[in-house]
Amino acid sequence: MAGKAKNGAGEPAGANQPFLYRHYDHKTLRDALRKMYLIRQFEEGAEESYMRGLIHGTMHLSIGQEASAVGICLGLSDDDQITSTHRGHGHSIAKGAEVSRMFAEFFGKTTGYCRGRGGSMHIADVSKGNLGANGIVGGGIPIAVGAALTAKKLKTGRVVVSFFGDGANNEGAFHEALNMAAIWKLPVVFVCENNGYGMSTSVARATAVANIADRAAAYAMPGVIVDGNSVADVAEAAHEAIERARRGDGPTLIECKTYRYRGHSKSDRNRYRTKEEIEEWMSERDPIEHFEEELVAFGIIDAAGIEAIREDVRREIAAGIAFAKESPMPEVANLEKYVYTEQA
Repeated sequence: MAGKAKNGAGEPAGANQPFLYRHYDHKTLRDALRKMYLIRQFEEGAEESYMRGLIHGTMHLSIGQEASAVGICLGLSDDDQITSTHRGHGHSIAKGAEVSRMFAEFFGKTTGYCRGRGGSMHIADVSKGNLGANGIVGGGIPIAVGAALTAKKLKTGRVVVSFFGDGANNEGAFHEALNMAAIWKLPVVFVCENNGYGMSTSVARATAVANIADRAAAYAMPGVIVDGNSVADVAEAAHEAIERARRGDGPTLIECKTYRYRGHSKSDRNRYRTKEEIEEWMSERDPIEHFEEELVAFGIIDAAGIEAIREDVRREIAAGIAFAKESPMPEVANLEKYVYTEQA
């Protein structure tokens, strides 16, 4: 866990400061900013590689949603676990993934996390507690409940976080999983990243309730709505939910109101959103710019420190792409290997 937070003068942080700045020390907060840049630049690097023909298939970018992934994972250890979605690159990085191995997976190389078999939508890293992304809408939710049941039965002390998008809240798996988790008081936190659209359909047209978190009441668990573009708000809600789960008090549903800057996937032409709407979120509500402003205001970093982080991340991204390019392709003779865990 991070050390006790201090203010810019080196004194203990004041009680009037937001939770994030009272609970985490300066290094942890600067590292959080770095992870947000790492996610943003990884996504941009992946997008450029796709346009250059280095990555095939499709991908779902989470540019604009960095605060949700980083804010939630701040309160998790390597032993804690997550399940992710088709838009899960940010979750992987926030949970400690190496961008070089992620790029290699995107490029279909043997040095990737799944030896090139998984690609963009199926990255997993069990060593860091990442149980894997999932191409099925809502597919990771029941998996997280199963992992939480294991944690409870074995008394491991682990907490499991299930990330999913707004579209998943109308899937049967969502309701079944929340009901079971509540009945058994499992140590799981359900995190809905509500970016406003399930593919091209707005949440208002697809979901009867005003807020997805309102559905928590039906399963006797807390439902929390936060600004998903504020690391401070997300981290505070995550801390309370994680601590509740560790105490054995059961699950929580957190709804992070956020926005994706890119389309649903690379084939999305964005005809269902206006240019003005997208530009307003990018210019007025960008999560990285918002976090930078807070860190500067609290004396945690200055302009030179921010630029140093940006440059360091640029070098790491460039090195990761180079690593992926130079890595070997899988051999046809080994095509059937490394698909199931027992073959690893």
